Amino acid sequence: MTHSAILRVAVPSPLRRLFDYLWPANSGPAPLPGCRLLVPFGRRTVVGVLVEVSDHSDLPLNKLKSISALLDEQPLLPEPLLQLGLWAASYYQHPVGDALATALPALLRKGEALPEPADRHWQLTTHGKGLPPSALARAPRQQQVLQHLLERGTASRADFQQLGVASPVLRQLEQKGLVEQLIPKLQPFDPATLLSETPLPLYPQQREALESIELHGFHCYLLDGETGSGKTEVYLQAIEKVVRYGRQALVLIPEISLTPQTLSRFRARFNCPVAVLHSGLTDRERALAWNAARTGQAAIVLGTRSAIFTPLQNPGLLIVDEEHDSSFKQQDGFRYSARDLAVIRAHRENVPLVLGSATPSLESLLNCQQGRYSRLVLSQRPGTAQQPRWQTVDIRQHRLSAGYSRELIEAMQQQLDGGNQVLVFLNRRGFAPTLSCHQCGWIANCRRCEARLTVHRQINRLICHHCEYQHPVPGNCPDCHSAQLQCIGQGTERSEETLQVLFPQYPVIRVDRDTTRRKQAMQAVVDRVSGGQPCILLGTQMLAKGHHFPHVTLVAILDADGGLFSADFRAPEKMGQLITQVAGRAGRGDHPGTVILQSHHCEHPLIATLVQQDYRAFSEMLLAERRLTQLPPFRHMALLRAEAPDGRAAATFLEYARQCAEQLLPASPDTGYLGPLPAAMEKRNGRFRHQLSITCRERPKLQQLMSALSTALEQSSLGAKIRWSVDIDPQDMS
Repeated sequence: MTHSAILRVAVPSPLRRLFDYLWPANSGPAPLPGCRLLVPFGRRTVVGVLVEVSDHSDLPLNKLKSISALLDEQPLLPEPLLQLGLWAASYYQHPVGDALATALPALLRKGEALPEPADRHWQLTTHGKGLPPSALARAPRQQQVLQHLLERGTASRADFQQLGVASPVLRQLEQKGLVEQLIPKLQPFDPATLLSETPLPLYPQQREALESIELHGFHCYLLDGETGSGKTEVYLQAIEKVVRYGRQALVLIPEISLTPQTLSRFRARFNCPVAVLHSGLTDRERALAWNAARTGQAAIVLGTRSAIFTPLQNPGLLIVDEEHDSSFKQQDGFRYSARDLAVIRAHRENVPLVLGSATPSLESLLNCQQGRYSRLVLSQRPGTAQQPRWQTVDIRQHRLSAGYSRELIEAMQQQLDGGNQVLVFLNRRGFAPTLSCHQCGWIANCRRCEARLTVHRQINRLICHHCEYQHPVPGNCPDCHSAQLQCIGQGTERSEETLQVLFPQYPVIRVDRDTTRRKQAMQAVVDRVSGGQPCILLGTQMLAKGHHFPHVTLVAILDADGGLFSADFRAPEKMGQLITQVAGRAGRGDHPGTVILQSHHCEHPLIATLVQQDYRAFSEMLLAERRLTQLPPFRHMALLRAEAPDGRAAATFLEYARQCAEQLLPASPDTGYLGPLPAAMEKRNGRFRHQLSITCRERPKLQQLMSALSTALEQSSLGAKIRWSVDIDPQDMS
């Protein structure tokens, strides 16, 4: 058998290379890059993505296998998106096959075809049209369908549901050859009726920001707007312009919980298809939305992190809302940053990118200072809404009622009695973070992690929030058998009980991962709070991001000290962002807002700057510290992680990695090595974790080093005994 081409295929595997396969000459022209192939791989047959067609291979032809099947006649991954995936795999030092698999919906990764849209219609067949009107008189429901289709021509499943016609009736008619299904062609929307509602009037800063966004060609804009300043309205009016040009907009948001609220606002504004992509969808729903974006049927695409790999037929605008949010960085597997890939994608597709945030990341702020991004500032709220007033409460030597100071309780009572709503922020779910024996001092620790088990009293379980290990809450101490077990510390469950006792006449709505597991649970909370009745909204950081609660006039931050003394150099930045975002939920309506912040360290420079000045002054202080210590964004960083049941094996591997790295690029004023050191939580999920950090002044040098180092470590026998990974531009140092 002769062969006309060599196909270089990206196969999902831990190996950082492409694999060569044969394309038989009698199979016609070779497929195009971006198509999926079914290929033999070891003893398995797997789905790969064609990356390149060549006329030669480094291996003898008799050593190569032929592909098993071609799954796509035309590429599912267009050239720009294929190249983005290849670039990301190279930059983040990740196996290319696994990286490209991330760009595909789960159904396509399994080798299945794109599903057909669910909104099928029915019409009469030629035989059905020839029947007399009374032909099915003995089957009234079938007769009803026949008559309806004779009058209307076609009808959807929803039409028949309104008529009371069930699916079995339609299947019976289909089996008789009287009706047939069809997929209606999506009619292009009319630009004249694009808007379903009139856009809100823009105040001068909003108008200036919108007019500054050049929609033809690449440029990156940082929309630096205070909380509640109307960034979303700027997004909506920029999207309107793009869609009228016949192009598409891709909008990334950080959390699934924001999707319903954001989607409802988009659909209320636009009379055009909006595709939604996030991990809460079924495989079929995600594939349908992905294909609607790929074919251009969806003018607007809304999604979380992985939506950055969604193909667009006519890209026109990329938006990353809450660009500072760490959830845009994948924390395991393929550790890419959707925000940073948005910059690369916008540049490659020659479209503008808008990064929006009330608390911009230090990286984005530095890019503005260096002229890479244009900074668009919104420093006020629209209408009569004002920024909230801050008040600190020093809780040292104060008697607290289950974590609540007297000043805070009085302020909450006043706001609730005035018909307003109160938001209480406590970033710790569960009842209590520690269970201890008062008699002997025993503490309930996780067997698999260096962490304490959290008490979840409603389900009577001890749960590790790091590895999900669970155990029933014991009735007695397992060491001394005393019954004097006590819960130490506050979680949202316990705080909920406290608030119900303190304010029995007002409902307490708890929002955390435990209460919002069900689909639509978060939307139900938003709808209830939007009703405007006085209530207390208690929750974790899920409440901090993007939600609009116009009746909240008081925000209470129970404990602001968490990020002040962390070993992670990014912790103060994350603390400031989180506090500012939570505070921004206050006073977004007609009534002024107040933020009460409880702390043991009110005089700390970071808290004082945040409260007495603003986030801009806070971020400038952090940038000065980072410049002095030569930490990102003034240096580029890679983190090499290793973990194993035997901690010594992980440390030995990283010691070898450092030796290899220093041979490739010796330590110098421009290149620094730290470690190997135990991770902040050394033992997690039964494995001991160590890490080696590498910093470099020049990004290309760091990339060359990590590429060569990854190849060397892949070939080392030490790597076979442990799990190791490379994290480029790490956001989480734990």
